Amino acid sequence: MNRNYQKELDNIIANIPEGDTPSLLLHACCAPCSSYCLEYLTRFFSITIFYYNPNISEESEYKKRINECKRLISLLPVKNKVSFIEGDYRPEVFREMSKGLEHEPERGKRCYKCYELRMREAAHVAVDKGFDYFTTTLSISPHKNADWINEIGEKLEIEYGIKHLTSDFKKKNGYKRSIELSNEYNLYRQNFCGCVFSKNVVNKGIL
Repeated sequence: MNRNYQKELDNIIANIPEGDTPSLLLHACCAPCSSYCLEYLTRFFSITIFYYNPNISEESEYKKRINECKRLISLLPVKNKVSFIEGDYRPEVFREMSKGLEHEPERGKRCYKCYELRMREAAHVAVDKGFDYFTTTLSISPHKNADWINEIGEKLEIEYGIKHLTSDFKKKNGYKRSIELSNEYNLYRQNFCGCVFSKNVVNKGIL
């Protein structure tokens, strides 16, 4: 049976006690994906963006994306103030994780492991800093598997004892809205996920 993650999120939000603003650690992959998520979620949560993306193979690309995230936070009018945490940039962690998976297709097992790598660090930080919830912006992308993302989140919820905020942010025209906001704020929109494998696929014209 297919799950409707957006309805599940709507139900979580509807059950937040009146006057409460739970804290949410939101793993962010880039500014465009963060834009709609922040516009939407800051109405209900006190959000800290957690930028942790060791999958990005080039330091210049990493810096460009993180600076865009910070710029977006400074410009986007939201109900509740958004804070920012930068994770460690250690691309060797991604390289180690992807050993033996170099020939996996895009959206295959290597991508699953990459989601898990980044979400695991988010769960760890969320517990360490006492957040109520953690989640990721990844599900806003039509190229990302929302079933996998929520499966990983629920596994980490059990493992770490921190609530995972169910999501499929592409719903309710979330992806469309992220493009509109990217244009409005002139955000840098990359054409590959970040890793060398996705960049090679783009260069070959497959995506």
